[in-house]
Amino acid sequence: MEGNSAIRKMFERGQELAASFGRENVYDFSLGNPMAPVPYEVKNAVISILENQEPQDVHGYMKNAGYDEVREKVAENLNRRFLMSYDKEDIIMTNGAAGGLNVVLRTLLNPGDEVIAFAPFFTEYRAYAENYGGKLSVVPPDTESFQLNLSALPKLLGRRTRAVIINNPNNPSGALYPREQLERLGALLQEAEERYERPIYLICDEPYRELVYDGGVVPYVPGFLRNSIYLYSFSKTLSIPGERIGYLALRKEVDGYEELMPALVIANRCLGFVNAPSLFQRAIAECLDVRTTLDFYDKNRRLLYAELLSLGFDCAKPEGAFYLLVRAPGGDAQAFARAAEEQRIIVVPTDGFGLPGYVRIAYCVPGKVIERSLPAFSALAAALGLSGAR
Repeated sequence: MEGNSAIRKMFERGQELAASFGRENVYDFSLGNPMAPVPYEVKNAVISILENQEPQDVHGYMKNAGYDEVREKVAENLNRRFLMSYDKEDIIMTNGAAGGLNVVLRTLLNPGDEVIAFAPFFTEYRAYAENYGGKLSVVPPDTESFQLNLSALPKLLGRRTRAVIINNPNNPSGALYPREQLERLGALLQEAEERYERPIYLICDEPYRELVYDGGVVPYVPGFLRNSIYLYSFSKTLSIPGERIGYLALRKEVDGYEELMPALVIANRCLGFVNAPSLFQRAIAECLDVRTTLDFYDKNRRLLYAELLSLGFDCAKPEGAFYLLVRAPGGDAQAFARAAEEQRIIVVPTDGFGLPGYVRIAYCVPGKVIERSLPAFSALAAALGLSGAR
């Protein structure tokens, strides 16, 4: 309870303010709940499945790893897009990327083992590691670029290190990690593997893969780093976070594959997921190349970033995802969040993300919310005495 998510706390506070002042008068940027329209292909797929397939085939149990035909389609899609050689046995359908990450950590960790994350990181990583007796070790953030702070990594790699997690594009910074940096990360992990004579797995958490701006590219890490485990969610790509559907991919060349793959399947079952949701396994199999409207988020990104800069806020320009980091004037993120709340703006301090002194703004909201919030941000800038206040 004490470690409960700051994101959810601020979301609940936004709900309270909405009840008092009216939803249209509260600017809630707390929750990464994608508001771009659900692609029509998703609705059509669900309707077609319900109308044309046998109910028991749609709603019944299947293998714990998921429907064979769905896993085959996922493998074929990855092979075509990234020149891989997966087959269906390399794919596990999961309850989103979060469910998949818990499956992976349950499989890898013994009590006292360590997982490394680069700050800033998704705040729940710490709880996920601790669920299985693990410890999260944090690489300090590079607040100049918000790229991976590789120079600080080696001293954290030790005999108990079992995995490193990367989230690309990053939540909460929106930073995009290029291939050359990821290759340097892989070299450091390989050196540590040779030193300690045990594999260290790179867990690639990529629910925002398709949300990249200005022509950016997200490298497909399993294509060039052997000991990597790939996690994906359709929550953001298709605007269906409540459906909890994603997958895990593991190439056969990974150290310990023959032991890892069945263990991952058993973890999926024994953690209580049992299997990923049946209807949406079948639905996403028909939508693997469908994408949400990127322009929806890009318009919000451009407008909010430009306006906050003009008001004197210090912001990190996001390259992907749908979050904007803002440095707290004076360095106190909690005080900044309280001042924002006075203007009925809900933001999330990122102390729990391993990044004190900043707040996260989730701009995955209807554009009219951004537009209506601008006078409130102007009032906030004035209250804080910023140079661009007007």
